[in-house]
Parts: sequence; C-alpha cells; structure tokens
Amino acid sequence: MKKIIQLITVIFVTSLLLGCDTYNKDEFKKLIQNSYDRVQAKAKIKGNFCYYLGSVKFPYTDEPVLADDIQWVIWNKGKLSRSLPLFAEIGLLTRQPVDGKEGLYHYDLTDLGREYQYEDIDRRDVEPIYDNSFCYGPIKVIKVTDVSEKTYERGLSGYNETQITVKINYQVVNTPEWVINNQDKLKALYGSSSVRLPDVTYPQSLLYIKGKDGKLYEKSWFYRVIKPSGKLLTDKE
Repeated sequence: MKKIIQLITVIFVTSLLLGCDTYNKDEFKKLIQNSYDRVQAKAKIKGNFCYYLGSVKFPYTDEPVLADDIQWVIWNKGKLSRSLPLFAEIGLLTRQPVDGKEGLYHYDLTDLGREYQYEDIDRRDVEPIYDNSFCYGPIKVIKVTDVSEKTYERGLSGYNETQITVKINYQVVNTPEWVINNQDKLKALYGSSSVRLPDVTYPQSLLYIKGKDGKLYEKSWFYRVIKPSGKLLTDKE
C-alpha cells in the first residue's frame, strides 16, 4: 500500500480567479474542503489520517518468519509483529495466546476497532491482499493562507509546466480518545508527526498543475496512510 494516496481533481481555472493574476482563496477553500470530504465518503473512512497495520485479514493468528518466506512476506510479518500488539493494548484489537505455541497470538477486531477500520482489498492477484488500517481525524480547512504560481521548463510531467501551490491551515475534528490517550505510543511506532490533536492548527501545502486545457489538476494527498517505521514504546531503550 502506498504511504500517501492521491486524488486527481480537475477544475476550471476561471472559477478560482478574481482577476488576471489573483486567485480566489475562498473558492480554493471550498474546493479543498470538498475534496477532503469526498475522499472520506468514497473510501468510507473515519478520517484523513490512517495507521497502517499491514496486509492482514481478521481474525488473524501470528505466523513466525519461515526460511522460505519471500522478502515481502518477511517485511509484512515484521509490520504486524509491531502494529498488532500496539492496537491490542490500545483496545482496537483482541489478543489471545495460541495454545501450545509460546509467543504467538490470535487477533481480532473489537467493536471499537471495527468502527475505525479501513480495509482495502486488492484482488488483482490470485489471492486477494487485505490491507488494513485504523483511520481517524476528518480535516477541517480553516483558511487558505497563500496561493502562488510558478512556471518550470521541466515540471513533474517532464515538460513546461505551471504549478500552483496552495498553503492552508487546517484542524482535525473528532480526534478519538484512543489517539489522545496513546499519543506517545503511536508516535513511537508511526513517527512524531503521526498524531493530530483537536483544537490545534496545522499547516499544509497542496499542489495543482495548470493544464494546457485551462484546467487545474490536483496532485496532493487527501488521506494519508502512515506505515509503522519505529518501535513499540516498550521496546525503546
């Protein structure tokens, strides 16, 4: 699963212009908020920030790393060995020891876990891949602080390109108690910027590409999947 999910939004430049060179910040604010809301509704997620567990289908039983495991499987088991115990401790998963197998556990979703679960099923291969995350934090756009335009001889597309950078301030609404009460543990495993708290204003930059057809193409993420990159807090020295 990609760490950052992108949505391509196509809009007419003229609807965002106040004059020849001035962009309408209020219209950009509406556009950006609608994009966040639409992605959340389409994906059926609780918010725009998602803690990725790994590829796992619940109920799940721990699997030890085997000598003939391919690298992807080893990586995935490594993610699960850290993410599942954390969310069992937080209360989104149950955790029961496997009889006769020391160090292995059964996991399943609690009612709270089902409420915040986002499962993305990839059916392109012979066996489907179940990517699971816990998502929270709908974004509320507070203000568009700046809109700037710059043309590059070689842009992201490899040719002459005009880019519009939109800077916003936003807040996260309805941050759940399980995030607030466990922010140190979440930061230890998912990074210092992985927790978004209520009543705090955060900056964000969004990128648009002005096409030759007179439209803007959105190139920024509208929900973020954060992978476990650190250690469990209890593992830290």
